[in-house]
Amino acid sequence: MNIEQFRKAGYEAIDRICDYYYALQESKFPVLPDVEPGYLRPLLRSSAPESGEDFSQIAEDYQKLIVKGYTHWQHPSFLAYFPAGFSFEGVLGDLYASSVSNPGFNWLSSPSCTELESIVLDWASKMLGLSSSFLNASGVGGGCFQNTASEAALVAIIAARTAYKAAHPDTKLEDMRIYTSTQTHSLGSKAGVILGLTVRALEVTREDNFSLRGHTLRGALEEDKKKGLHPFILIATIGTTSSGAVDNIAEIRTVIINFPDIKIHVDAAWAGMALVCPEFREMCYLKDINAIADSFSTNFHKWGLTNFDACPLWVRDRKHLVDALDITCPFLRTAQGDAGTVIDYRNWHLGLGRRYRSLKLWFVLRGYGVEGFQKHIRKAVNLNKVFVKLVSSSDMLSLCAPPSLALSVFRINPRPSTLNQATLPEDALNDLNKLFYGRISVRKDIFLTQTVLNGHFCIRLAIGSAFTQDAHIREAFEVITHEGKLTLEAWDRLLPRGP
Repeated sequence: MNIEQFRKAGYEAIDRICDYYYALQESKFPVLPDVEPGYLRPLLRSSAPESGEDFSQIAEDYQKLIVKGYTHWQHPSFLAYFPAGFSFEGVLGDLYASSVSNPGFNWLSSPSCTELESIVLDWASKMLGLSSSFLNASGVGGGCFQNTASEAALVAIIAARTAYKAAHPDTKLEDMRIYTSTQTHSLGSKAGVILGLTVRALEVTREDNFSLRGHTLRGALEEDKKKGLHPFILIATIGTTSSGAVDNIAEIRTVIINFPDIKIHVDAAWAGMALVCPEFREMCYLKDINAIADSFSTNFHKWGLTNFDACPLWVRDRKHLVDALDITCPFLRTAQGDAGTVIDYRNWHLGLGRRYRSLKLWFVLRGYGVEGFQKHIRKAVNLNKVFVKLVSSSDMLSLCAPPSLALSVFRINPRPSTLNQATLPEDALNDLNKLFYGRISVRKDIFLTQTVLNGHFCIRLAIGSAFTQDAHIREAFEVITHEGKLTLEAWDRLLPRGP
């Protein structure tokens, strides 16, 4: 393909993308594709073509074969997992970034890539209200893009491990402990597996809204210290996946005063974006995060209007990262790097080469501004309030945890009068809700996900698509109510009858 052929194909691609989003807004696609596992292999040739094909045919096959297998994450009725960020500004930013195919592993490999990342993550840090300690401009702390929140946590743990070992060189790795809660994302456990370190998950309860409390942390730390173990990092969460819980950073702050060697990494992959709105900063403990967090991560590619992937990690002291990850071979040395006048971001993450992510976030931040981000977050939170009000008016549904920003977790919990027996025991209630979710999960017009909270089977509804409106939430509630009634009817037929 030459330049002019690319120009023509590019125009056609933009037209197809626009048509796709018009169709999505008008709900002409179901949320979930109507395909079965293995659908694609019989439709494609078994090996690459020997000779290049005409691009128009490739584009036609994309539309006919690939699009039909998409789960449409930007669909207005996509209410599963957490949202996948999207904006047209982000698409165009990715297009421009891809056009230069720049690995950006040190300053000299692309000065504008490195410097834009440094600047745009300072913009983002200020927008979220993070301490000036986390600014690249501080010369001490700073921010760097990672692939995902899982990688951000892994990098933070590696830096914390290196710092702890430097201070306590005789410590055995098998005696070092990572702390999470039982509601922490799998990133904590996965980091432990990768690094060969033990992870202790601390129990949280419904009574505490599934939040990690100070007394729980203090008890675990004191217990492990008495055993001769070495606590070195806590992963605290702002907005857990299962319930949207926010760990009590204020109480954690009072505990870690007595454990100065412990680093605090705050995983705010989803809910961190709510910090753009001043009214949510207190509930997310921003003041305490700024006081004690050694690192902080949030995903602009979730609730932040930016196409996957865009996950910044901010650190209070970049020296810990560089000490842990700097491997500078002779062929990577530059005069600027040797002089210490530039950031070489390869020393801030696991890989050498890295995607040029800063351009799309720059486009998105400029296109929306702080006010645009605030409007986006508030809209989703207000839509969740609509859903919560509908659930509260139901005699069949109940919330399993307090609503968290744009996330609600619910289940069927019928009043005894709606069943031909007394209140169901918990095991039966779980079975009922599994049957309920089974009915919802086979539908293509709505997508929700399941979770388990302290043994209770629940269903999650997470709002975040820029295309979701009030009508979509009400339609979702109608679907949920319809399937709930059918579930109860089926359950009632299964109940044993008296003589």
